[in-house]
Amino acid sequence: CGGSISDSSGMLQSPFYPGSYPNNTDCVWEIQVENNFRVMLTFRDIAMQSGRCQYDYVEVYDGPPHSSPLLGRLCSGSFPTYTSSSNMMTVRFHSDSRYTFRGFQAHYSSIPADHNTTLLCLPDYMRAVVSRDYLQSQGYSAQMVTLNDNRCQPTVTSHEVVFNIPYNGCGTIREENNDTINYSNMIKVTSSGHIIRRKKTIHLHISCKMLQNTWTQIMYVAEDTVDVNENQFGRYDMHIGFYDSSSFLRQVRDSPYYIDLNQNVYVQASLHSSDQNLTIFVDTCVASPDPHDFNSLAYDIIRNGCVRDSSYATYYSPYGHFARFKFNAFEFISRHALVYLQCELVVCRLGDYSSRCYRGCISRSKRETSSAEEKVNVVVGSLKLREGSRNAGKVE
Repeated sequence: CGGSISDSSGMLQSPFYPGSYPNNTDCVWEIQVENNFRVMLTFRDIAMQSGRCQYDYVEVYDGPPHSSPLLGRLCSGSFPTYTSSSNMMTVRFHSDSRYTFRGFQAHYSSIPADHNTTLLCLPDYMRAVVSRDYLQSQGYSAQMVTLNDNRCQPTVTSHEVVFNIPYNGCGTIREENNDTINYSNMIKVTSSGHIIRRKKTIHLHISCKMLQNTWTQIMYVAEDTVDVNENQFGRYDMHIGFYDSSSFLRQVRDSPYYIDLNQNVYVQASLHSSDQNLTIFVDTCVASPDPHDFNSLAYDIIRNGCVRDSSYATYYSPYGHFARFKFNAFEFISRHALVYLQCELVVCRLGDYSSRCYRGCISRSKRETSSAEEKVNVVVGSLKLREGSRNAGKVE
């Protein structure tokens, strides 16, 4: 039960619903819809151990589970509806070791957000967009909108005022604590510089945070106006590619990439981010003949940081944004026309020795999610055995 969900709508329910759910269950669903949409969750049925919801219950969080406000905890009674303030919502189902009941069923859908202001946290900068119709409704023009650092000017279109704000410039402030890295800035909307002002100044506070397993993007309006909150969640920009040698100077751009049996395959994974205080770790890499299925027929090269193929080896990388390794074109490829590689990469804070990136090989039962890391699955391929090499492999 549980998992990451990216569909625009769907159904959630406790295990075995409408039959009795099992004891000692803990399911976490992370629902993430498109940017500038909200998640609306409606419960259609709920029957658990009643009382104060201490033993069996469902919790709904307004974003990631470990760092977001709790919207509600329920176990019986009415069928409420919850709406997120961002494009992400988390639902957790928990049962103890005593009584068991029918459980719950809920439906979720995505609804458009208010488009007066939008915010997108991209790898190198924050993009903040303010609607000119919104400004006009408040009595302002596009020329009255400035960044905290007024040397960084916006792009003004017929409908919007657009700021592309770098993480390492234009007055952006970087703060770090135990579980977030926060980049913040501020857009001001002010009337002309007369001594007497009849309009209140609007401040748009912008914040991009790296949380436990996602980016969260926040924009809100303060200064004696109705607060407007903009929260978006996104994913890191990751890339993985094949290289022709251990020097990692020339990337192989052929598709498919033709190789010989027992040939070394060199792979580089990279993170695209302007923040140099991040590092990446190769947690798992699995080969499969099907780019959409890495479970049914697959070959483990490395899993949970534990090397499964004896030819796997890592290479030194001068930058934390890169991870380099190699493996040998194994017998697995001689049995399939094409082979694809899926790798799970983890992003952590550089020097955070308690994070996944510094813990190496761990068994799955002992895996824990660090306070500031992001797991990203990347598929690369395909690899194809060069004609003649297959026969040579059979002779050997």
